[in-house]
Amino acid sequence: MTVSQRRQKAVNLLSDLELDVLILCNAENVRYLCGFSGSSGVLLVTPDQLVFLTDSRYTTQSNEEVSADCVIEYKIQADGVADQLLSLGVSRIGFESDLAFGVVKGFQAKGDPNWLWLHLKDELHTLRLYKTADEISLLASAADMNVAGLSEIEEMIRPGVRENEIALELEFALRKLGAEEKAFDIIVASGLRGALPHGIASDKLLAEGELVTIDFGCRLAGYHSDETVTLAIGEINNELRKIFDTVLAAHDQALAAVAPGIALIELDRIARDHIKSCGYGDYFGHGLGHGVGMEVHEAPTLSPRSKAVAEEGMVFTIEPGIYVPGVGGVRIEDMVLVTADSQKTLTKIPKMFRNILLN
Repeated sequence: MTVSQRRQKAVNLLSDLELDVLILCNAENVRYLCGFSGSSGVLLVTPDQLVFLTDSRYTTQSNEEVSADCVIEYKIQADGVADQLLSLGVSRIGFESDLAFGVVKGFQAKGDPNWLWLHLKDELHTLRLYKTADEISLLASAADMNVAGLSEIEEMIRPGVRENEIALELEFALRKLGAEEKAFDIIVASGLRGALPHGIASDKLLAEGELVTIDFGCRLAGYHSDETVTLAIGEINNELRKIFDTVLAAHDQALAAVAPGIALIELDRIARDHIKSCGYGDYFGHGLGHGVGMEVHEAPTLSPRSKAVAEEGMVFTIEPGIYVPGVGGVRIEDMVLVTADSQKTLTKIPKMFRNILLN
């Protein structure tokens, strides 16, 4: 998709919502529509113009990166944005619902008191919901880095190694492979800490007879990967193996059901019902998955409250888990692309039971 095609999607949104202008500050929305990769910029979208505003720190960068009708440098953001809104002659203004209240009030205080302000949330999700071929290629390449990165550090996954050592070396490996950044703080949760769904790596030592869950990803040219593996360190007990097998079956059943037209709530139900049937229904508390793209967590959401259906071009995760306090936990996650008639799994690390044999 070209910049002009992305721009047209935003213009269509203006028409649908009967707005004169969109104010976009979210870094991913800004990068998607005009190419700016810095951390401080505002994009104004009208039916006729894209106006990008930033401060002096990013003027040179924006002149190199930004595809817009004009690039404007401001000293005070609220002044610069309000001046442009006044010059554009707008009256109905849409802005992102996650934009800080103080920022919006600053824009309003500098502008016309008669302007109508509308906060947008779900409406903006449609901008980046369906991935194009170039976006899918970047997502797949980021996922390929996961394979190479984990391979680089797999020999470390042994008793006596600290969780945070594994996380650090995995981050280094991904960066050396060319990743812009890790996708999020890498989760390494072993033994009883496996019952923590967001068990950020600690100084706990891995031990024989445990499971270790590693949830990680990276960012490549603005696009993310997200993947989770759970590995056994030596021989594990029967209960841990049952938990693993239950999660893997739930993952596989939901993944196999992905196709255009299926309700996302149904995908969640497939995995959740299997986990419940095996006696672990109380230990799967989060949704089945989330969209992945320029943000590692974006639309759509897969949960018992989902209202959307799977459509061609969507990319989201399938990541069921079981977390039993005092016992441990398992999560298994893949990224999946909805194709014209089925699905394609973008992440490639094998998810079957893997026992790291110890000498």
